[in-house]
Amino acid sequence: MIELLAQAQEVAQTASDINAPEAAQAVAEEASQVAQGISGSIQGGLGCLGAAIGVGIVGMKAAEAVGRNPDASGKILVQSILGMALAEAVAFYSLFL
Repeated sequence: MIELLAQAQEVAQTASDINAPEAAQAVAEEASQVAQGISGSIQGGLGCLGAAIGVGIVGMKAAEAVGRNPDASGKILVQSILGMALAEAVAFYSLFL
């Protein structure tokens, strides 16, 4: 992202050498690339934050359930691992889509 901002500054500095409409179009293209990079970062960050909260809640409830019924710890462990895996899938969806 820093590289794109530097490129946009270079284009703006060379705008005096070329035609003004061409310079404005080049600056607009660079700005749109920077905006796309920022929005993708926000999307990925929020998706990973949601996954982290989901995994935390699953772990909290699993520990609570084992505390209430220690004999069922094996079944609770399996269910909590499945729940954590599904919550982590949200992070991958947000990063790759």
